[in-house]
Amino acid sequence: MYPKELTDPMKQELVSIGFEDLDTPEKVEAAMKREGVTLMVVNSVCGCAAGAARPGVKLAVQNAPVKPDHLVTVFAGVDKEAVAKAREYMLPYPPSSPSIAIFKDGDLMHFIQRHSIEGRSAQMIAEHLIGAFQEFCTATNDFAR
Repeated sequence: MYPKELTDPMKQELVSIGFEDLDTPEKVEAAMKREGVTLMVVNSVCGCAAGAARPGVKLAVQNAPVKPDHLVTVFAGVDKEAVAKAREYMLPYPPSSPSIAIFKDGDLMHFIQRHSIEGRSAQMIAEHLIGAFQEFCTATNDFAR
């Protein structure tokens, strides 16, 4: 378990742009029952989370012409039970931190594993996500108007 003083600023990077912090299995289950498109970030303390995943997600959310209906995050190594519940929805993929998932009506549509984040820039991650948003999000959600 990482100290809160270390992880709270990392959580805040996403929460400050509208992500809901899912810190319990019950919150994860409730989020996965929502209709529409949900972007879930499995946050992490590692360098690729700090250098590419979080900044890339922020760029995508701020610049995409169409966006997911819901933005949520769980934190690996911090909220272990919540992450375990989230990973149930990400099967058949193995656990990966950081990672980024797109769900539609609770079904996994797109998944970016750690090995696809490492070595890539935030801009590359953002472009990848913007393309995925174009594919899975509709122009009828609240963020797209």
